[in-house]
Amino acid sequence: MAQHETSPVAAKTPATALAAALLTMVLWASAFVAIRHIGESVRPGSLALGRLLVGALALLAVVTIRREGLPPRAAWPGIAGMGVFWFGLYMVALNWGERHTDAGTAALLVGAGPLLVALLAGFLLHEGFPRPLLVGLAVAFVGAALAGASSGGGDTALTGVLLCLAAAAGHAVGVIFQKPALSHASPLQVTAYASTIGAIACLPFAGQLVTDLGDASAGSWAGVVYLGLLPTALAFWTWSYALAHMPAGRLGAVTYIVPAITVLLAWPTLGEFPSSLALAGGALCLLGVGVSRRTPRTAPGPTASPAPEPAFAESGAVGEVRGATADASGPARAQD
Repeated sequence: MAQHETSPVAAKTPATALAAALLTMVLWASAFVAIRHIGESVRPGSLALGRLLVGALALLAVVTIRREGLPPRAAWPGIAGMGVFWFGLYMVALNWGERHTDAGTAALLVGAGPLLVALLAGFLLHEGFPRPLLVGLAVAFVGAALAGASSGGGDTALTGVLLCLAAAAGHAVGVIFQKPALSHASPLQVTAYASTIGAIACLPFAGQLVTDLGDASAGSWAGVVYLGLLPTALAFWTWSYALAHMPAGRLGAVTYIVPAITVLLAWPTLGEFPSSLALAGGALCLLGVGVSRRTPRTAPGPTASPAPEPAFAESGAVGEVRGATADASGPARAQD
Protein backbone atom coordinates (compact mmCIF):
# COMPACT_ATOMS: atom_id res chain seq x y z
CA MET A 1 0.00 0.00 0.00
CA ALA A 2 1.10 3.59 -0.59
CA GLN A 3 1.47 4.43 3.06
CA HIS A 4 4.04 1.68 3.51
CA GLU A 5 6.20 2.64 0.55
CA THR A 6 9.62 4.06 1.37
CA SER A 7 12.32 5.54 -0.77
CA PRO A 8 15.34 3.24 -1.16
CA VAL A 9 17.60 6.23 -0.52
CA ALA A 10 15.73 7.15 2.66
CA ALA A 11 15.61 3.55 3.84
CA LYS A 12 19.33 2.96 3.75
CA THR A 13 22.20 5.40 3.40
CA PRO A 14 25.29 3.95 1.68
CA ALA A 15 28.39 3.89 3.84
CA THR A 16 30.30 5.77 1.14
CA ALA A 17 27.79 8.62 1.24
CA LEU A 18 28.03 8.89 5.02
CA ALA A 19 31.83 8.84 4.80
CA ALA A 20 31.72 11.60 2.17
CA ALA A 21 29.44 13.71 4.37
CA LEU A 22 31.68 13.29 7.42
CA LEU A 23 34.77 14.15 5.38
CA THR A 24 33.03 17.31 4.21
CA MET A 25 32.21 18.31 7.79
CA VAL A 26 35.82 17.87 8.92
CA LEU A 27 37.15 19.88 5.97
CA TRP A 28 34.69 22.71 6.51
CA ALA A 29 35.51 22.80 10.22
CA SER A 30 39.21 22.91 9.43
CA ALA A 31 38.61 25.94 7.22
CA PHE A 32 37.62 28.05 10.23
CA VAL A 33 40.86 27.05 11.96
CA ALA A 34 43.01 27.65 8.88
CA ILE A 35 41.48 31.09 8.28
CA ARG A 36 42.16 32.06 11.87
CA HIS A 37 45.76 30.89 11.56
CA ILE A 38 46.53 32.55 8.20
CA GLY A 39 44.53 35.71 8.89
CA GLU A 40 47.37 37.35 10.76
CA SER A 41 49.61 37.45 7.68
CA VAL A 42 47.13 37.52 4.77
CA ARG A 43 44.42 40.19 4.68
CA PRO A 44 40.73 39.19 4.37
CA GLY A 45 40.24 40.19 0.74
CA SER A 46 43.48 38.73 -0.53
CA LEU A 47 42.88 35.49 1.38
CA ALA A 48 39.43 35.16 -0.21
CA LEU A 49 40.84 35.80 -3.67
CA GLY A 50 43.70 33.33 -3.24
CA ARG A 51 41.40 30.61 -1.93
CA LEU A 52 38.87 31.15 -4.73
CA LEU A 53 41.49 31.15 -7.47
CA VAL A 54 42.85 27.80 -6.31
CA GLY A 55 39.40 26.29 -5.80
CA ALA A 56 38.01 27.59 -9.09
CA LEU A 57 40.96 26.28 -11.11
CA ALA A 58 40.62 22.84 -9.48
CA LEU A 59 36.86 22.68 -10.07
CA LEU A 60 37.11 23.91 -13.66
CA ALA A 61 39.70 21.21 -14.30
CA VAL A 62 37.21 18.60 -13.09
CA VAL A 63 34.49 20.13 -15.28
CA THR A 64 36.83 19.88 -18.27
CA ILE A 65 37.81 16.29 -17.53
CA ARG A 66 34.16 15.30 -17.17
CA ARG A 67 33.25 17.31 -20.30
CA GLU A 68 30.31 19.01 -18.64
CA GLY A 69 30.87 22.25 -20.50
CA LEU A 70 29.14 25.56 -19.81
CA PRO A 71 25.84 25.72 -17.91
CA PRO A 72 22.74 26.72 -19.91
CA ARG A 73 21.91 30.41 -20.14
CA ALA A 74 19.02 30.09 -17.67
CA ALA A 75 21.42 29.03 -14.90
CA TRP A 76 23.75 32.03 -15.14
CA PRO A 77 21.74 34.62 -13.12
CA GLY A 78 21.66 32.27 -10.15
CA ILE A 79 25.30 31.29 -10.59
CA ALA A 80 26.34 34.96 -10.74
CA GLY A 81 24.38 35.85 -7.59
CA MET A 82 25.74 32.84 -5.75
CA GLY A 83 29.29 33.69 -6.79
CA VAL A 84 29.09 37.31 -5.64
CA PHE A 85 27.29 36.73 -2.34
CA TRP A 86 28.22 33.21 -1.22
CA PHE A 87 31.78 33.01 -2.48
CA GLY A 88 32.68 36.70 -2.54
CA LEU A 89 30.88 38.44 0.33
CA TYR A 90 30.80 35.39 2.57
CA MET A 91 34.51 34.66 2.37
CA VAL A 92 35.67 38.25 2.79
CA ALA A 93 33.34 38.84 5.76
CA LEU A 94 34.31 35.55 7.42
CA ASN A 95 38.03 36.19 6.97
CA TRP A 96 37.60 39.67 8.42
CA GLY A 97 35.40 38.44 11.26
CA GLU A 98 37.93 35.83 12.33
CA ARG A 99 40.43 38.61 12.92
CA HIS A 100 38.21 39.67 15.83
CA THR A 101 36.78 36.41 17.14
CA ASP A 102 37.97 32.85 17.69
CA ALA A 103 37.34 30.07 15.19
CA GLY A 104 34.83 28.19 17.34
CA THR A 105 32.61 31.22 17.94
CA ALA A 106 32.77 32.10 14.23
CA ALA A 107 31.57 28.61 13.30
CA LEU A 108 28.71 28.83 15.81
CA LEU A 109 27.57 32.23 14.54
CA VAL A 110 27.80 31.34 10.86
CA GLY A 111 25.54 28.42 11.77
CA ALA A 112 22.66 30.91 11.69
CA GLY A 113 22.87 30.89 7.89
CA PRO A 114 19.98 28.44 7.26
CA LEU A 115 17.71 30.55 9.45
CA LEU A 116 18.45 33.61 7.33
CA VAL A 117 17.84 31.51 4.22
CA ALA A 118 14.34 30.65 5.45
CA LEU A 119 13.71 34.30 6.34
CA LEU A 120 14.76 35.52 2.90
CA ALA A 121 12.72 32.75 1.28
CA GLY A 122 9.66 34.11 3.07
CA PHE A 123 10.24 37.57 1.56
CA LEU A 124 11.66 36.79 -1.87
CA LEU A 125 10.15 33.40 -2.70
CA HIS A 126 6.85 34.01 -0.89
CA GLU A 127 7.24 30.87 1.22
CA GLY A 128 5.61 32.53 4.21
CA PHE A 129 6.64 32.99 7.85
CA PRO A 130 5.46 30.00 9.88
CA ARG A 131 5.50 30.29 13.65
CA PRO A 132 8.56 27.97 14.09
CA LEU A 133 10.56 30.31 11.85
CA LEU A 134 9.66 33.39 13.89
CA VAL A 135 10.35 31.63 17.19
CA GLY A 136 13.68 30.32 15.88
CA LEU A 137 14.62 33.79 14.69
CA ALA A 138 13.96 35.23 18.16
CA VAL A 139 16.02 32.49 19.85
CA ALA A 140 18.92 32.97 17.43
CA PHE A 141 18.81 36.75 17.95
CA VAL A 142 19.23 36.25 21.70
CA GLY A 143 22.11 33.90 21.02
CA ALA A 144 23.87 36.41 18.76
CA ALA A 145 23.40 39.09 21.40
CA LEU A 146 24.98 36.85 24.05
CA ALA A 147 27.92 36.06 21.79
CA GLY A 148 28.36 39.74 21.04
CA ALA A 149 28.33 40.60 24.74
CA SER A 150 31.04 38.06 25.54
CA SER A 151 34.61 39.17 26.00
CA GLY A 152 37.72 37.03 26.06
CA GLY A 153 38.08 33.48 24.83
CA GLY A 154 39.98 34.34 21.66
CA ASP A 155 39.43 38.12 21.58
CA THR A 156 35.75 37.76 20.83
CA ALA A 157 34.29 41.22 20.08
CA LEU A 158 31.12 42.73 18.75
CA THR A 159 32.87 43.59 15.48
CA GLY A 160 33.74 39.95 14.89
CA VAL A 161 30.20 38.84 15.73
CA LEU A 162 28.67 41.31 13.28
CA LEU A 163 31.08 40.31 10.52
CA CYS A 164 30.35 36.60 11.07
CA LEU A 165 26.63 37.36 10.88
CA ALA A 166 27.31 39.29 7.67
CA ALA A 167 29.03 36.16 6.35
CA ALA A 168 25.96 34.12 7.30
CA ALA A 169 23.81 36.65 5.44
CA GLY A 170 26.00 36.32 2.35
CA HIS A 171 25.56 32.55 2.53
CA ALA A 172 21.79 32.97 2.84
CA VAL A 173 21.48 35.26 -0.17
CA GLY A 174 23.75 32.91 -2.13
CA VAL A 175 21.43 29.97 -1.42
CA ILE A 176 18.45 31.97 -2.70
CA PHE A 177 20.31 32.52 -5.96
CA GLN A 178 21.59 28.94 -6.07
CA LYS A 179 18.18 27.29 -5.84
CA PRO A 180 16.98 28.22 -9.38
CA ALA A 181 20.46 27.66 -10.84
CA LEU A 182 20.41 24.02 -9.73
CA SER A 183 17.23 23.43 -11.70
CA HIS A 184 19.17 24.13 -14.91
CA ALA A 185 22.74 22.92 -14.23
CA SER A 186 24.55 20.23 -12.25
CA PRO A 187 25.96 20.94 -8.76
CA LEU A 188 29.48 20.67 -10.17
CA GLN A 189 28.79 23.24 -12.88
CA VAL A 190 27.07 25.62 -10.47
CA THR A 191 29.88 25.33 -7.91
CA ALA A 192 32.73 25.63 -10.41
CA TYR A 193 31.41 28.68 -12.23
CA ALA A 194 30.09 30.37 -9.08
CA SER A 195 33.54 30.08 -7.51
CA THR A 196 35.01 31.54 -10.70
CA ILE A 197 32.65 34.52 -10.51
CA GLY A 198 33.50 34.89 -6.83
CA ALA A 199 37.17 35.07 -7.74
CA ILE A 200 36.43 37.69 -10.38
CA ALA A 201 34.45 39.71 -7.82
CA CYS A 202 37.48 39.62 -5.52
CA LEU A 203 39.96 40.76 -8.18
CA PRO A 204 40.16 44.28 -6.65
CA PHE A 205 42.18 42.56 -3.90
CA ALA A 206 44.75 41.24 -6.41
CA GLY A 207 47.32 43.85 -5.40
CA GLN A 208 46.91 42.92 -1.74
CA LEU A 209 47.29 39.23 -2.59
CA VAL A 210 50.58 39.82 -4.40
CA THR A 211 51.90 41.94 -1.52
CA ASP A 212 50.68 39.64 1.26
CA LEU A 213 51.93 36.41 -0.28
CA GLY A 214 55.18 38.09 -1.22
CA ASP A 215 55.81 38.82 2.44
CA ALA A 216 54.14 35.69 3.84
CA SER A 217 55.83 32.53 5.00
CA ALA A 218 55.71 29.21 3.21
CA GLY A 219 53.14 28.11 5.77
CA SER A 220 50.79 30.90 4.73
CA TRP A 221 51.17 29.96 1.08
CA ALA A 222 50.41 26.35 1.96
CA GLY A 223 47.37 27.48 3.95
CA VAL A 224 45.88 29.37 1.01
CA VAL A 225 46.39 26.36 -1.26
CA TYR A 226 44.88 24.08 1.38
CA LEU A 227 41.76 26.25 1.70
CA GLY A 228 41.30 26.28 -2.05
CA LEU A 229 41.86 22.59 -2.74
CA LEU A 230 40.30 20.90 0.28
CA PRO A 231 37.60 22.94 2.14
CA THR A 232 36.54 24.53 -1.16
CA ALA A 233 36.99 22.18 -4.14
CA LEU A 234 37.12 18.73 -2.52
CA ALA A 235 34.54 19.45 0.17
CA PHE A 236 32.03 20.65 -2.41
CA TRP A 237 32.65 17.50 -4.39
CA THR A 238 32.14 15.12 -1.46
CA TRP A 239 29.06 17.08 -0.36
CA SER A 240 27.55 16.73 -3.83
CA TYR A 241 28.25 12.99 -3.79
CA ALA A 242 26.61 12.61 -0.38
CA LEU A 243 23.62 14.71 -1.46
CA ALA A 244 23.03 12.38 -4.42
CA HIS A 245 22.92 9.30 -2.17
CA MET A 246 21.07 10.34 0.98
CA PRO A 247 18.05 12.52 1.87
CA ALA A 248 18.83 16.23 1.86
CA GLY A 249 17.19 16.82 5.25
CA ARG A 250 19.26 14.10 6.90
CA LEU A 251 22.43 15.41 5.29
CA GLY A 252 21.65 18.96 6.36
CA ALA A 253 21.34 17.79 9.97
CA VAL A 254 24.89 16.39 9.80
CA THR A 255 26.27 19.91 9.40
CA TYR A 256 25.38 20.69 13.01
CA ILE A 257 28.56 18.89 14.08
CA VAL A 258 30.79 21.43 12.29
CA PRO A 259 30.99 23.96 15.18
CA ALA A 260 31.87 21.17 17.62
CA ILE A 261 34.61 19.87 15.32
CA THR A 262 35.89 23.42 14.87
CA VAL A 263 36.18 23.95 18.62
CA LEU A 264 37.98 20.60 19.03
CA LEU A 265 40.43 21.45 16.22
CA ALA A 266 41.07 25.02 17.40
CA TRP A 267 41.81 24.02 20.99
CA PRO A 268 45.09 22.12 20.33
CA THR A 269 46.16 23.91 17.14
CA LEU A 270 45.41 27.54 18.02
CA GLY A 271 45.30 27.28 21.80
CA GLU A 272 41.92 29.02 21.94
CA PHE A 273 38.54 28.04 23.29
CA PRO A 274 35.35 30.14 23.13
CA SER A 275 34.22 31.77 26.36
CA SER A 276 31.27 30.26 28.21
CA LEU A 277 29.05 33.15 27.16
CA ALA A 278 30.11 32.82 23.52
CA LEU A 279 29.43 29.07 23.62
CA ALA A 280 26.00 29.67 25.13
CA GLY A 281 25.20 32.31 22.53
CA GLY A 282 26.37 30.10 19.66
CA ALA A 283 24.39 27.16 21.00
CA LEU A 284 21.28 29.35 21.07
CA CYS A 285 21.91 30.32 17.45
CA LEU A 286 21.96 26.66 16.45
CA LEU A 287 18.92 25.97 18.62
CA GLY A 288 17.10 28.75 16.79
CA VAL A 289 17.98 27.09 13.49
CA GLY A 290 16.65 23.77 14.77
CA VAL A 291 13.40 25.33 15.98
CA SER A 292 12.89 27.12 12.67
CA ARG A 293 13.10 23.81 10.80
CA ARG A 294 10.29 22.17 12.74
CA THR A 295 7.30 21.29 10.59
CA PRO A 296 3.90 22.05 12.18
CA ARG A 297 1.70 18.99 12.57
CA THR A 298 -1.18 18.71 10.16
CA ALA A 299 -4.27 16.55 10.32
CA PRO A 300 -3.80 13.25 8.43
CA GLY A 301 -5.52 13.11 5.08
CA PRO A 302 -7.10 10.15 3.33
CA THR A 303 -3.69 8.98 2.15
CA ALA A 304 -0.40 9.03 3.96
CA SER A 305 2.02 10.18 1.31
CA PRO A 306 5.58 10.97 2.39
CA ALA A 307 6.01 14.65 3.26
CA PRO A 308 8.30 16.64 0.97
CA GLU A 309 11.65 17.84 2.18
CA PRO A 310 11.73 21.47 3.42
CA ALA A 311 12.83 23.75 0.61
CA PHE A 312 16.02 24.74 2.39
CA ALA A 313 16.56 21.78 4.71
CA GLU A 314 19.76 20.99 2.92
CA SER A 315 21.33 24.40 3.36
CA GLY A 316 23.47 23.19 6.23
CA ALA A 317 24.24 24.71 9.57
CA VAL A 318 27.37 26.63 8.60
CA GLY A 319 28.55 28.94 5.89
CA GLU A 320 31.06 26.45 4.68
CA VAL A 321 28.10 24.64 3.11
CA ARG A 322 28.89 26.39 -0.12
CA GLY A 323 27.99 25.51 -3.71
CA ALA A 324 26.87 21.93 -3.33
CA THR A 325 23.53 22.67 -1.68
CA ALA A 326 20.82 21.33 -3.96
CA ASP A 327 17.07 21.68 -4.10
CA ALA A 328 15.58 18.60 -2.51
CA SER A 329 12.67 18.64 -4.93
CA GLY A 330 14.87 18.77 -7.99
CA PRO A 331 16.81 16.02 -9.78
CA ALA A 332 19.89 14.71 -8.01
CA ARG A 333 22.64 15.49 -10.48
CA ALA A 334 25.64 15.42 -8.20
CA GLN A 335 28.70 13.94 -9.75
CA ASP A 336 30.02 10.66 -8.41
